[in-house]
Amino acid sequence: MPKLLFDAVLFDCDGVLVDSEPITNRVLTAMLAELGWHLSIEETMRIFVGKAVKDEAPLIEAQTGVKITEQWLSQFRERRNAALDRELIAIAGALRAVQHVHREFDGRIAVASGADRLKVEMQLSKVGMIDYFHGRIFSGHEMAHSKPYPDVYLAAAKALNVDPARCAIVEDTVTGATAGIAAGATVFGYSPHAEGHSGPEALRQAGVVQVFQNMAELPALLAQWQSRAA
Repeated sequence: MPKLLFDAVLFDCDGVLVDSEPITNRVLTAMLAELGWHLSIEETMRIFVGKAVKDEAPLIEAQTGVKITEQWLSQFRERRNAALDRELIAIAGALRAVQHVHREFDGRIAVASGADRLKVEMQLSKVGMIDYFHGRIFSGHEMAHSKPYPDVYLAAAKALNVDPARCAIVEDTVTGATAGIAAGATVFGYSPHAEGHSGPEALRQAGVVQVFQNMAELPALLAQWQSRAA
């Protein structure tokens, strides 16, 4: 049997599997405006995409002079989830890519997201992917540190009983890519030249090995990299 490069594939969720960032950041923009911090949606995405809002509380407080409480964060999550439930769609090509990778890796795939578990599970259910990740969903909210720290990816690899160095990770932001590389994995960067995703050059500078624009290309890219090690 040839020696393969990857034993498992770990996916980010927002911006990789689901097109959630414009929806989430529209809600966040409105709530920041209510606190007195007026940003465009594009500015909000530039500041917050790839990061947990709770981790950015000091920044929000510095800009608004308003203490960010758990009650405010809960209200944000409630309004965000309601909007996602109404509007969310999958990233084009993501469902078929997940189906293919799940089959080729005998189910050794996982989602490792910086978002809270309720959001991740709700989103995957809405776009028909939840069954492919049953029991293999990991949230940065449940780790000591969220992205750009590697904790959530290390937890996913450990649960799959796989060396992180033998994992392929799919990310779309510098923050997430930094986490994957810190875990010792090989990171592929999804960069469709749309708002909310890091650009190709920024991803390469972060250490991503290959940038691609169409999620439907992922299975073939992984196969090409596997063949290099054969």
